[in-house]
Amino acid sequence: MKTLFKLAAIAAAFGLAPAAASGQAPAPAADQAAPAAAAAPAADAASTAGNSATPAAPALLTPEAGIGQPDGRAALQTQFTPIGEEAAWFHNKILMTLIIAISIFVLILLLIVIVRFRRGANPTPTRTAHNTVLEVIWTLVPVIILVLIAIPSIRLLAHQYSPPRADLTVKVTGNQWFWEYEYPDNGIHIVSNMLTDEQARARHEPRQLGVDNRLVVPAGAVVKVIVTSNDVIHSWGVPGFWVKIDAVPGRLNETWFKVDRPGVYYGVCYELCGARHGFMPIAVEVLPRDQFAQWVASQGGHMAGAATTPEAAAAAAPAETANTVATAAEPATTNQAETR
Repeated sequence: MKTLFKLAAIAAAFGLAPAAASGQAPAPAADQAAPAAAAAPAADAASTAGNSATPAAPALLTPEAGIGQPDGRAALQTQFTPIGEEAAWFHNKILMTLIIAISIFVLILLLIVIVRFRRGANPTPTRTAHNTVLEVIWTLVPVIILVLIAIPSIRLLAHQYSPPRADLTVKVTGNQWFWEYEYPDNGIHIVSNMLTDEQARARHEPRQLGVDNRLVVPAGAVVKVIVTSNDVIHSWGVPGFWVKIDAVPGRLNETWFKVDRPGVYYGVCYELCGARHGFMPIAVEVLPRDQFAQWVASQGGHMAGAATTPEAAAAAAPAETANTVATAAEPATTNQAETR
C-alpha cells in the first residue's frame, strides 16, 4: 500500500511540473506586451505631433504676366515697393520730362540754324565772336536744371539708404552658378537653382527665370537683405523692387525692400560671373503673413522669437516627450544578429 502511494506521488509530481511550467510561461509575454501596448499610443502621439509640427507648405503662387517679369515693354517694370514707386515717379515725371523738353529745344535750335544761317540766306557769314548774355544763360540754365534734379535724387538716395527697422533678415550668398538663402532668425537655409525648360513649363513659369526654391517673404514686411559671395563678384537684383546690389567675396552689402502685394517677382544676376552667368535667376515669392508662417513651419524653421517664448516651450514639451517615449519603445537596430 505504501508502495502504491509512493508511485502515485511520483506520477503526480511529474504530471504537474509541465503544467506549472506552461502556466508560468505566458507571464513574460504579457509583461513584454504591456510596454508594446503602451508604446503604440505614444508612437501615434509622436507621429501626430510630428505632423502638426511640420505642416505642408502652402501651394506655390502662379506667376502673372506683366507682374514682376519682363513683358517686352519699352519702359520700367511696374514697381511694387515704396522705393521703386518713388524712383519710377522720379524717372517718369522728372527725368523723362526734362529729357524730352531739352531734346525738343535743341532740335528747334538746330532747325533755326539750318534754315536761318544757311549759306544761301547768308552769303557773308557773321563775325560775332561772343555774346555775354547768351553765355550767362547757357551757364545758369544747366545749373538750375541740375539743382532741380538733385533735390528729388538726394531724397530718393536718403530713403533708399535709411531703411526702417527690419521685420525679416535674409542672407543671400552668390555661387557659381546658384543662390543660397539663409534666414538667421528662422533657422532656415535653402539653395536655389534654375529650373529646366520642361520644369518651367510644368510650373507655368517664364523660361530661364523659374527656380526650384524661391526666396519666400511675408507681404507688408520690411525685408533686410545681406548679400555676399563665395567665389566671384555677383549682383543680386529684382527690377520690380528697384533693388540691385553687388555680392562681393569677403564683404557684406545690405539693401532692403517692402512689398505689400502677394505674388512672384523675378530677377537675375547683373554681374558677369562666368560661363553660366545667365543661368542663375532669382525668384521672390511674397506670401500673406499666415501663409509665410506656414511655409516657415514646413521648412522646419520657426518664426522669429517663437522658440524662446514660454508658450512655445510649453507647447513643444508634450511633442518632445512623445517622441522620446516612441524612440525608447522601438528596438535599437544593431549588427549583433549578423555576428552571431
